[in-house]
Amino acid sequence: MKRFIYTLALIFALGISFNSVQAADKPAKNPSELTAEQTVQLEKIKDRVEEIKAMDKSNLTSAERKALRKELKEMKNQARALSGGVYLSVGAIIIIILLLILIL
Repeated sequence: MKRFIYTLALIFALGISFNSVQAADKPAKNPSELTAEQTVQLEKIKDRVEEIKAMDKSNLTSAERKALRKELKEMKNQARALSGGVYLSVGAIIIIILLLILIL
């Protein structure tokens, strides 16, 4: 059983190293450089967020508050997509942790 686990870990490690070698051949793209359109869109999102923060929310109905929260969540997702970056899902993190436990 132990030998089987080590064999699976070896195959997995070799598979990951092969993929990273292929990815290294591609030219690196700098995610921090935004196009003019993306910069304008990001500025619009920032302005709208500041506008919402400055609002007096005490006299809003619950439906209006819910709509504002939904709008803020959508803008947050758009800003993340524009800024780029690598995001790991919870499932991926759990799999990585389990593999590390099995290997060590």
